[in-house]
Order: sequence, then C-alpha cells, then structure tokens
Amino acid sequence: MGLLLFGISFGYVEAAVVYYLRTIHEPARALLHPDQRQGDVFPLATRDQLEASAPQSIPLLKAEVVREAATLLMLAGVALVATGDRNRWLPAFAIAFGTWDLFYYVFLKVLVDWPASLLTWDILFLVPVPWAAPVLAPVIVALTIIVTGLIALRRPVRMNRLQWSGLALGGFLIVLSFMWDYRNIMAGGLPNPFAWGIFSAGEAAGVLAFVDAWRKSRTATRASHESTRPQVFAN
Repeated sequence: MGLLLFGISFGYVEAAVVYYLRTIHEPARALLHPDQRQGDVFPLATRDQLEASAPQSIPLLKAEVVREAATLLMLAGVALVATGDRNRWLPAFAIAFGTWDLFYYVFLKVLVDWPASLLTWDILFLVPVPWAAPVLAPVIVALTIIVTGLIALRRPVRMNRLQWSGLALGGFLIVLSFMWDYRNIMAGGLPNPFAWGIFSAGEAAGVLAFVDAWRKSRTATRASHESTRPQVFAN
C-alpha cells in the first residue's frame, strides 16, 4: 500500500515539474515553431536552435537529464527501504515505477489537459538519448509491471537463467522501440510511425518469461507442501 501511495504522490510531483518546464519553455517554443499548437511536444528544438534563440534553456536541459537519473535512483531506494530485502526490491521497484508513471499522465491530464488521447506522442526519457512513443505504450508497460510486481511481492517468483534472459530480452526490445527513432527526433523531425512490432515482441517476451516462472514457482511450492504434509496410513 505504501508503494502505491508513494507512486501516486510522486506521479503528481512529476506532472507538476513538467507543468513548470512547459511554462518556462513556452516562449522559446512559440518563437521557434509559431505554427505548432500549444501542448504539442514535437518537433523538438535542436541544441543549435536553443543555443541561438534560448541559451538559458541549455542549463535547464542538463539539469533535467540529471533529475531523470535521480528519479530512478529515488524509486529504487524507496523500493529497497519498503521491502528491507534486496532480493525483493525488484518487484517493489516495478510497483513504484509503474504507479508513478501511470499517475504522471493522470495528473498531467488534470493540470494541463494533456495528452489529448492515448495515441498522443510524448518524450519519455532523455537518458542516454530521447525516448519517444505514443502515451499508450508506457501506459501498457506501467500496468504490466504493476500487476507482475504485486504478484511477485505477494509470493516470491523464482526465475532461472532462461526466464531472466526472456525478461531481459523483453525489456531490451521495449526500450529499443522507444529509442528507435531518436536520430530523427533529435534532428527536429516529427516522429515516424512507432515500432509497435518491436514493442509487442518485448511485451510478449517479458510477460511469457514471468508467467512461466510464476507457474513453475507455484508448482514447486505445492510440491514442497505436499512432501512435508504428515502422511496417514490405514491399517
């Protein structure tokens, strides 16, 4: 419960920060892209454009990159404190991260009436390069890791090397789909069609690996209980 409360409240903090940043950068955005509708994220201003028209934004951009990295460390630290067990911190981190990310969009909608829909494009992270996707993609990821995290935190899920490999592959493919178009985006272009095929393959690989581990862990637990149950022999 504490992880969910933290994730929800931290989601508001994140939305408020983005609200402030949008307000600060709005004059530069209007100058560089006067035809761009207010609230549109793309096209992004290139570094050269910012240095020429809004040099004061460069230090803010650097601070934002560090803030994003610090956010991940904060979520990891809260998960470790909440469980008190480094072997259970990953599912706790998944719950905190997913809740934070999900409610970030909820509160952004409340504060600035954005995004217009789940298919609206957004910048997800800036580390190490810009991640971009329709809002629906991170929402799917957030819901997935919240559910799997809650399951794993309630009852430990033991994973073998093959299952860990599947989970890692899934995460890699999802991140790859987010970073797929970064060169075009950094150059100030509009996003190309999202790599839904790569994203879906990543989701499937991760979920299947987790479900396989969960089922086998459940079977092993039942077998262990059966073997320790007192046996009654009839004469």
